[in-house]
Amino acid sequence: MSANPHHYGLILAGGRGTRFWPRSRRAYSKQVLRFGGDRSLIQETVDRLRPVLPPERIWILTNDHLRAKIVKQLPEVPNSQILAEPAQRNTAPAIGLAAHILQSIDPDAVMGVFPSDHMISKPAKYLSFVRPAFKAASAGKIVVLGIAPRWPETGYGYIEFPQGIKSGGKQPIAVRQFREKPDLKTATHYVRSGNFYWNAGMFFWKTSVLLEALRQFQPKTATLLASLPAFSNRQFGRKLKQTFPNCESVSIDYAVLEKASNVVGFATSDFGWSDVGSWNALYELLPHDANANVFRGEALAQSATGNYADAEGKLVALLGVKDLIIVDTPDALLIADRSRAQEVGDLVKTLERQKRVNLL
Repeated sequence: MSANPHHYGLILAGGRGTRFWPRSRRAYSKQVLRFGGDRSLIQETVDRLRPVLPPERIWILTNDHLRAKIVKQLPEVPNSQILAEPAQRNTAPAIGLAAHILQSIDPDAVMGVFPSDHMISKPAKYLSFVRPAFKAASAGKIVVLGIAPRWPETGYGYIEFPQGIKSGGKQPIAVRQFREKPDLKTATHYVRSGNFYWNAGMFFWKTSVLLEALRQFQPKTATLLASLPAFSNRQFGRKLKQTFPNCESVSIDYAVLEKASNVVGFATSDFGWSDVGSWNALYELLPHDANANVFRGEALAQSATGNYADAEGKLVALLGVKDLIIVDTPDALLIADRSRAQEVGDLVKTLERQKRVNLL
């Protein structure tokens, strides 16, 4: 366990995971699903943090659709520390809210922010960066973990470090700049340069430092959060429902990280990170058979290659097809080209326009 009782973890679990439809729904979203193991993604997140953060120092922000499921999956985390946001207002207000709560409980609190729906296959190596990140944050820095890019990804933001850095160092490095999601040409340049790392959304700071940054860069949201009573106050929940929807919807990257001057980072070496951003990403992570197929359940395949099939409780028979995603649920069946896996979220938008609430 962490020897420092002032260290806390915030797990952000409000996303819908629309690119994993039809398995991922509002009330059973990506973070509470199991992908290749017996534990859901959010359970694995708590598990891997346990050596540095006991469950009683974990806080989770989610939504009304998912809260009951997360409470059931994580009995080790105090029920009162699994909160549903009254409205979706992006990551800056969410993280600011958690910082306000922790500051009211422990003025010396240092918090790490962790996504709930990523996979990390080398947790011990991962924690070898989390520990020095907490240390740097305790010294008053805003800290970010950078992931060495494995390809020119256009779907991630990038962290620019000074030229000549090497992966794996355990000393924090001053961040030169945060870069928005690039086009392919720019992303290729970033990868070749060697000093641009993926921004995986893992941050560390004193709650006092983060709240001061919000006061400086997001004064409206900071003022609204500051108006909330202490978490122990019986009026907290009622005041939160009144106040939080008025916060500006903005990411923590844009609100604070791109503007603050005391930002440092770790250019991490490989700890097996993936944001598992689509069915195709999951296909790439899981073991393949001799014909590059991935089957979750019973399957019969002839002249079939490169497919992902997930149909619980039934046989999937494939004949002469390749590079497909097949996901079967009781009320919906997805069949898609693997190369278009990122577009599955667009199907959900279509269902929303059609008001097919039962399928969302």
